[in-house]
Amino acid sequence: MLDLIILSLHFFICFLISIAIWYGPKEVDSHSSSTGGAEVQSDGLIFIGKEDDIKKSQRITAKIDGREIVVFYHEGKFHALDSRCYRKIFASVISDIDGQACIVCPWHNFKITLETGEGLYEGINPQEPSPTPKWQSKGVKQRIYKLTIDNGNVYVSPPDLSVSFDSDYYAEKFKQGGELAMGK
Repeated sequence: MLDLIILSLHFFICFLISIAIWYGPKEVDSHSSSTGGAEVQSDGLIFIGKEDDIKKSQRITAKIDGREIVVFYHEGKFHALDSRCYRKIFASVISDIDGQACIVCPWHNFKITLETGEGLYEGINPQEPSPTPKWQSKGVKQRIYKLTIDNGNVYVSPPDLSVSFDSDYYAEKFKQGGELAMGK
């Protein structure tokens, strides 16, 4: 009975945290689409922001051709990826999972590596004599972006849309209709 009470309390606290994240401070749209504000350099790179500003805030969102991305600064490295993972990554927590920095989606508990965009899950091999959970890959689920830092400015390369990832569906859905299309 005590276990049931503790589990119920845990879920209630997680629910309250999700509500606080959802209704908390909104991200700043530092740039609109590349046709409406983001600076595209002659080499095709897209200016995202000042290195020091991103380091200070730890994360920033930007829109590139209407597609929302998030740039994280975590443990001395910059990472850029689609901001949508079946919902909203911007408000997620970054955790170390099996030696990799990962975003943990607050709604679905998906774990996505910052470095590669790979989805991770903990699974067992039932054929092992004593199966123990191990972290395994679901494959690359999240589109990541190549970053360039030059003279204190942070730039991303435009995405290669000839390769598709799971996050593309949700990024496109958000691009077409914003929060309403995502179904809060």
